[in-house]
Amino acid sequence: MGASQTHPEEAAPPASARVARIPHTFRALRHRNFRLFISGQVISLVGTWMQNAAQSWLVYRLTHSELLLGTTWFCAQIAVFALGPLGGLVADRISRRKVVILTQALSMLQALVMGVLTLSGQVQVWHVLALAAGLGVINAFDMPARQALVIEMTSREDLLNAISLNSAVFNAARVVGPGVAGLMVAALGEGPCFLINGVSFLAVIVCLAAMHLPKSCPREHPPVLRQLTDGFRYAAGHSAVRRILGVMGAATFAGMPGLVLMPFFADDIFHRGSRGYGVLMSAMGVGAVFGTLELARRTRAHGLASVIVYSGLTTGLAYLAFAASNSFYLSLAIMPVIGYSVMRQMASANTTIQTLIPEEYRGRIMALYAMTVVGLGPFGSLATGGLAHAYGARVTMVFGGVAALAAAGIFGATLRRDPIAA
Repeated sequence: MGASQTHPEEAAPPASARVARIPHTFRALRHRNFRLFISGQVISLVGTWMQNAAQSWLVYRLTHSELLLGTTWFCAQIAVFALGPLGGLVADRISRRKVVILTQALSMLQALVMGVLTLSGQVQVWHVLALAAGLGVINAFDMPARQALVIEMTSREDLLNAISLNSAVFNAARVVGPGVAGLMVAALGEGPCFLINGVSFLAVIVCLAAMHLPKSCPREHPPVLRQLTDGFRYAAGHSAVRRILGVMGAATFAGMPGLVLMPFFADDIFHRGSRGYGVLMSAMGVGAVFGTLELARRTRAHGLASVIVYSGLTTGLAYLAFAASNSFYLSLAIMPVIGYSVMRQMASANTTIQTLIPEEYRGRIMALYAMTVVGLGPFGSLATGGLAHAYGARVTMVFGGVAALAAAGIFGATLRRDPIAA
């Protein structure tokens, strides 16, 4: 798509006047399109986190198997790894807004089907796995287009703020969604969570349709295969991009035990059931919101590489503390630290990459980013399920903590030799 231009509706009043009325931490909201985007996200993401929590609990209720919990995550995310490059190619060739509207509509259909199956009492584990795999295919095209769309809705100077605010909304929903889902599952079962999520996608679709994005100038695209391989070649030849993708891939592996095994910790170890699971996930979301809002106060991307290092080290130590904890309340206190550090690392990596890459590569490189932070998750979830089955949940969390520390340490060592200046 063409370079971002300012729409007439966004040109008045002057930028200085708009900034004066908006707190510095929320300065990206001066852009009308971004305000619309965030409004839709606030509603839809609560539903998404309700579905995530309900789906994990449904699989756990049906099977009581750590291995099948890991398999569900594998099915939900493997397509992001396998099809991510195609999703990035599509985002670089056609309207990103149209791509996101279509993927949101398909996600709505998936959630509604899951809800009907669950409420009818006919749901089986293979249904959950198949529908999770279908959602993964949708996300393979949704994630690169949505990530690349952010800069079109704002500006390069507000990119860090926009990504941080989007992450804050994402994690505020993580606070509300799992907590509500835990109460709803206990009272009504998992089905209503899926239906609510399905309806919530309407908010995103309406807000996307209401945006006034700059028209892109038609241009010739190289052949599909050449454009696809050129994206890989660019990432492989760019040292900073390559290293950031590497550390985030390792962080994804390290973080899977905390996501996949949380229902097991909540019920089998702490004996708190679905409510305890919801509370733990919400506590993680609280920390993530604070972390990303603090990051939103930064005015430039310089120094974000160091944030990636320190956040990774903090995450690894928090995983080790969680693995050693015998108290539900101590574990509950650790979860905000995990959320705080994980999301600061992700938002810093996202912003640094988007600052470094040229517009014509944005969709393909963000697809590779999605492959590292989501697409590698299936392999980590299978490994998590297998390790937990063989050695137990606590030992598996220890493996995650050690991996997070090692990845951050190696990345930090490379920064001393070759700093990243975003």
